Amino acid sequence: MCGIVGLFLKDKSLEPKLGSMLTDMLITMTDRGPDSAGIAIYGRDEDSNTKLTIQSGDPAEDFDDLEKTLSEAANTKVSMRVKDTHAVLEVSDENADDVRKALAELRPGIRVMSAGDIIEIYKEVGLPKDVAQRFDLAEMTGSHGIGHTRMATESAVTTMGAHPFSTGSDQCLVHNGSLSNHNSLRRKLKRDGIAFETDNDSEVAAAYLTNKMNHGSNLGEALESSLDDLDGFFTFVVGTKDGFGVVRDPIACKPAVMAETDQYVAFGSEYRALVNLPGIEQARVWEPEPATVYFWEH
Repeated sequence: MCGIVGLFLKDKSLEPKLGSMLTDMLITMTDRGPDSAGIAIYGRDEDSNTKLTIQSGDPAEDFDDLEKTLSEAANTKVSMRVKDTHAVLEVSDENADDVRKALAELRPGIRVMSAGDIIEIYKEVGLPKDVAQRFDLAEMTGSHGIGHTRMATESAVTTMGAHPFSTGSDQCLVHNGSLSNHNSLRRKLKRDGIAFETDNDSEVAAAYLTNKMNHGSNLGEALESSLDDLDGFFTFVVGTKDGFGVVRDPIACKPAVMAETDQYVAFGSEYRALVNLPGIEQARVWEPEPATVYFWEH
């Protein structure tokens, strides 16, 4: 049992409130997932830089002088914003690969949470309210975002086991459920060049969608394919640079509810995650149908 929340803003005037709205939704889902929590925020693409959100188990050691060290090693300007155990590195698009290689060599203990033009992912072990406070999630702004509260069932409670999982540029996924064919899919995806950080089945789902989109599918098409290729029980909420998608497996035993107004589209594992959203009383509210893909794009 896990909790999922998502918010896709149509009204730009709400963008300064995205973090606070998502944080409230996330904390409401605490009893569905008290082990760990995470959130992906999509900001605005205002420059030609790549963002790398990174995490360290020893930030005092790993982040010390990292900005200067990476700049020198990759021979390019790197800027860094530290948030607790995470930091966001910004580098020009053409030098992003060099910086990632230098990071792996210089600080092998650091993990990359996400990479892309606008995505930032923050996740840690602990109660959702504590995770939200550590990273000042309520102060973040953006156009859309997704969050997850985890109750571990098949793998350890670790930072890397928390959701969202990101396996492609500006892409991420949160999952409630369990996949039965993730081991065979992992082997196939590895042969196709996809790298994995954990043994979590949800990371396989994220990588599956990434692989489909790498081969030309859009988000909607990739989600449609997942209904044929993924076995098990699942509700997915997926983010891309421009989009927000939802799909449930054909049995749809995992709870889900959606709401839409002229200002936003919202998702929650339960309706109570949505009750404080503006205008929710006038929203169209429905339960997503089994084996049906829903997605929106800016």
